[in-house]
Amino acid sequence: MQNADRYWFPAKRYGWGWGLPVTWQGWLTLVCFFGLVAADVVIFPPRRAIAAFLLSLAVVSALFVMVAWLKGEPPRWRWGSK
Repeated sequence: MQNADRYWFPAKRYGWGWGLPVTWQGWLTLVCFFGLVAADVVIFPPRRAIAAFLLSLAVVSALFVMVAWLKGEPPRWRWGSK
């Protein structure tokens, strides 16, 4: 499989969703996600701006899920190696 054709996020073996990244692009995406969450905590301290914090966290999380959906293995319920 060519590197350009590889999924960034493989499907989980059990359950629904994706596992840890398998390409550098996936790892970069995950690191950026955690960096944006950390910036969210600094910019919108939850004790002082809970609404802004939650809204920003929802946007960042939605963007991450969108990237995983587009660049990851198609999600479906899995139960083992079948």
